[in-house]
Amino acid sequence: MLSFTDAQLNGWLTAFIWPLVRILGLIMAAPLFGHRSIPTRVKIGLGIFIALIVGPTLPPMPDVTLGSWHGLHILIQQLLIGLAIGFTVRVIFAAVEMAGEIIGLQMGLGFASFYDPQSAGQTLVLARFFNLLAVLVFLATNAHLLLLGVLAESFRTLPIGTGPLAAAGFHNVAAFGSTVFALGLQIALPVIAILLMTNLALGILTRSAPQLNIFAIGFPITLGVGLIVLDFSMPYFAPQMEGLIRQAMTAADATLRALRP
Repeated sequence: MLSFTDAQLNGWLTAFIWPLVRILGLIMAAPLFGHRSIPTRVKIGLGIFIALIVGPTLPPMPDVTLGSWHGLHILIQQLLIGLAIGFTVRVIFAAVEMAGEIIGLQMGLGFASFYDPQSAGQTLVLARFFNLLAVLVFLATNAHLLLLGVLAESFRTLPIGTGPLAAAGFHNVAAFGSTVFALGLQIALPVIAILLMTNLALGILTRSAPQLNIFAIGFPITLGVGLIVLDFSMPYFAPQMEGLIRQAMTAADATLRALRP
């Protein structure tokens, strides 16, 4: 007959629950893994599968009871660490969607929107198109595996312990999140520049020939020019997205190092 002591049972549970909470926090916040179209059972199953693989390679856990206040404190810490990693990578997808919204508004496609269940709001079609392209590049470059690698390395960079998390790490997350607009504008800048010149040309044409109906000819011209520029700029989207992915992975690693007390 097998018998287990309370200390042994607590050690087994902590070695599994605490890493699982960090993994589930990342899955909840990270792009692709945390999409609402993926069933919750699949997300939990993936988290358990990763925890079973990563768990035996981790250093010994703190000698803290899982149900104590200190155990709850460690549990919350692991959730925050996973959310910080996932949010850092999600920032680049938010930047890509913002670039699509800016381009769509400049092209006159502001009315072409639909309900997006992921963001729980109205999203422009062009923003959704850019998001799908970003997901394809994310998968094609094996960035999802790199993200899991960052997660596994986080247990060595920031091991599970009872010490508090440093505030500098959360400041890094907020600072990287503030770059959404800058990154989105950087992606959309070529199309914005061409459309700006197009609108200036239309303005000069209107001043020189006031009898022209600018509303009748302006929309098809800006829409056509925008589509042509998008066609020419698509080959450069994947390299730019790869650079953003590398930047996000570097920011996630820097955040983990800054979170160490």
